[in-house]
Amino acid sequence: MGHLSFLTRTEIENLGPPTPEDLEEIGVSDIFLRDLALKHVATIHEPTSALVAEKLGLPCGITEELLYRLYREKFIEMRLQSGVGATRYAMLDRGWERVLRLESVNGYRGPAPVSLADYTYMMRLQAVPSRPASIDTVRAAFRELVLPDSLLQTLGCVINSRSSLFLTGLSGTGKTAVSERMNAALFGFVWIPFAIEIDGQIIRIFDSFTHRPVPEKTTAHEHDRRWVEIERPLIIVGGELTLENTNLTWSETTRSYEAPFQIKSNCGTLVIDDFGRQAVAPRDLLNRWIQPLERRVDFLTLNSGKKIEVPIEQLVVFSTNLNEHELIDDAFLRRMGYRARVEMPTPSAYIEIFKRAATAKGITLNQASMDHVLAKYASDQRLMKSCEPRDLLNRVSDLCLFEGLPQQLTPELIDLAWRNYFGTGHNFELPTASAPEIQSQAVSA
Repeated sequence: MGHLSFLTRTEIENLGPPTPEDLEEIGVSDIFLRDLALKHVATIHEPTSALVAEKLGLPCGITEELLYRLYREKFIEMRLQSGVGATRYAMLDRGWERVLRLESVNGYRGPAPVSLADYTYMMRLQAVPSRPASIDTVRAAFRELVLPDSLLQTLGCVINSRSSLFLTGLSGTGKTAVSERMNAALFGFVWIPFAIEIDGQIIRIFDSFTHRPVPEKTTAHEHDRRWVEIERPLIIVGGELTLENTNLTWSETTRSYEAPFQIKSNCGTLVIDDFGRQAVAPRDLLNRWIQPLERRVDFLTLNSGKKIEVPIEQLVVFSTNLNEHELIDDAFLRRMGYRARVEMPTPSAYIEIFKRAATAKGITLNQASMDHVLAKYASDQRLMKSCEPRDLLNRVSDLCLFEGLPQQLTPELIDLAWRNYFGTGHNFELPTASAPEIQSQAVSA
């Protein structure tokens, strides 16, 4: 067990991971840390112990101990010895030779990594939000959507249990919108490391494209700079997903590993969108996932062949518009946790969605225009979908902008937007905003 195992969730939330006081508390071999410090000395112009400590994310005292050992081994020399943190160093030929050998094996030059034991403990500790979701927090998370109370209740139970969710529904009903907003109901922030170390190998965890750091708190307590506090991550993967994506990615450039998406989504939400449309067969994908979902652990393989056990602590959503019984059998469905279906909106729900979308676009509505929209659905015998108000109003806005008309919904604009969206109907002429009148005809998108 790592040196963080004595911490409680409250201490982590209030203070963050504590700064290590000596080399033993770091949980990584001092040889690895010395080599990493040497690589930083090699890349810093006029390196000082304070600058190297900043790069390592370690206290200055521990960094100076590492640098002193490098000095004793004649990898670096001291150019100017002064106060704490101000000692200056320079590379020696023996040090440059050492760096070249190191980078042929491991080119990582980031903050000092944490141990797998500390990473595992922190993910387990932070996985369950300290404040459970309530109907109010769930309503707030989904405030932009119009959903029935029965679905909100199911989503709340999924969020609190962190069980997997199999979400179905026809295309355009809002499954992706629902999936994306589940993460907003997870309370609090989480701490993740920049990287973890295993047998001298590095696995990068923090990803600036995926993880969103939160502003640092003003506090008298220093936290371990090898960790960064982030918003609970939301990762969405779709049709591009392959089985290879679930494994460690080796970089020949940095000679280190990149963590797969399921690790980067720890303590947050992972959405597998358009499930069943991946290049990999649905059964193969679920066979890869079913054990990690049940046991909350995954096994990753290093290039050496060594398997490592890592925590899987996130809410997982499988979203599909295909028939679930054609994708997987009942035995798999029973092991999926919760199941929910996003249905087509009722007429009253559709009207509410339409009004909200119009307000967001700054388009003025009137009852006659709304009645005309509903009549179009009835005459075409078309099912209403939750995505269609936004899409139709986007086309209305485009027409108004092009023709110089006020952003106001009219039956004529509805007919044109309808034709451009659904590809049905007839050509209509729009009045221009000023005389002399110039008539133009919208072209099908």
